[in-house]
Amino acid sequence: MRLAILLFGLLAAATADRILLLVEDQAVKDSHSIFIKSLTDRGHKLSIRTADEPTLALFKHGELAYQHLIVFAPGVEDFGGSLSAKEIGRFVDAGGNLLVAASSNIGEAIRDLATETGFEFDEADTALIDHFNYDSKLDNGQHTTLVADKSQFMNARLITGDTANMNPVLFKGVALISDKTNLLKLEAVRAKSTAYSFNPDQAISEYPSAVGKQALLVGALQARNNARVVLTGSLAMFSNEYINAQVTKEGQKPVPSGNLAFVTALSKWVLKESGVLRVKSVEHHKVGEKKPTEYTIMDEVEYAITIEELTDGKWGPFQGKDVQLEFVRIDPFVRTTLKNTNGRLTAKFKLPDVYGVYKFMVDYRRIGYTHLYDVQQLSVRPLWHTQYERFIRSAYPYYASAFSMMIGVVLFSIVFLYHKDSPQTQATQAAAKKKD
Repeated sequence: MRLAILLFGLLAAATADRILLLVEDQAVKDSHSIFIKSLTDRGHKLSIRTADEPTLALFKHGELAYQHLIVFAPGVEDFGGSLSAKEIGRFVDAGGNLLVAASSNIGEAIRDLATETGFEFDEADTALIDHFNYDSKLDNGQHTTLVADKSQFMNARLITGDTANMNPVLFKGVALISDKTNLLKLEAVRAKSTAYSFNPDQAISEYPSAVGKQALLVGALQARNNARVVLTGSLAMFSNEYINAQVTKEGQKPVPSGNLAFVTALSKWVLKESGVLRVKSVEHHKVGEKKPTEYTIMDEVEYAITIEELTDGKWGPFQGKDVQLEFVRIDPFVRTTLKNTNGRLTAKFKLPDVYGVYKFMVDYRRIGYTHLYDVQQLSVRPLWHTQYERFIRSAYPYYASAFSMMIGVVLFSIVFLYHKDSPQTQATQAAAKKKD
């Protein structure tokens, strides 16, 4: 019994998601203990290391040593070990997920890392400032402790959580700017139009580098290999202080902050605990049959795909109603929306009157979900000569002309063979013979 329990424990440890959490100092374990505990409570295996430790490595024997990387070390100038912005970029390219939280005390290592992912943090010692949307109790008078409400969140429940019922979120830190050429960017939380980025200890002598909704509180992206990245300029947003705080805006009643709900939803998405889809099974066959056989043009076919979604660590039926199927040769010949019945999505249609090599293709891309792509190839042959219709409607004029000619020949033959001359004609013919 003990051996079975030990083996089960070793198996669970081997299959659990491994997270590397990089911090500037061990004090982060106390100041951010609620968020860190939420990670371990959800079954992740967490390794907390200082960001400049000389033995750090993301790969071991060419394989990922960790599935996820969280960087809570905004002030680090150089990563330790083999870590660098390019190495972390290679980690994402290999399928690893990345969460980065910065602050106004931002180092070049974090700024280089943001650039590697298609974003940019503002310069060190700058902060996002808003003189109209700040917490009147927690702010130090510089109006850098911002209050983000639901109007600033993108409409993506899987990434930002249930923002319609979420309390305001506290934010304090450096502004994030997205690259316009970054086609994969997701502007998860934007600043208000009254916000701007500048050094709060200096007088404004030049135009700020980020103004209004151009500045981001939280940015995200999902790479083409489904790896996920989240960047935010506020490490304080994850802290116990902000999670337990009461949000107090000028002239409004204090309410509990929504930071815990928000950072939980955000971390679940980036750690692939939500928004993950997979194909369980695919089948296709002629209507009335149960196994795939050879297909002929104009056949009635039925297609079914079973899709599952990962929810709270368990796979369950995907309930999406907007999954489409394309029947493709070079271009789609058929495009139809699949009917979802508890995760089993089906469609019936007639094959086109063109033979060739086709594909059943499902290419599902939606914000918050992993890219779902499934292709099933098949051949569609032309009709056998015994399968063609004996009489084709479009050829009826030709049939009529042929039969009319046949009838004309018969009538002419009858007239020619059985026609008799009149007596007067016969007498004339006889007189002509005597004369000769």
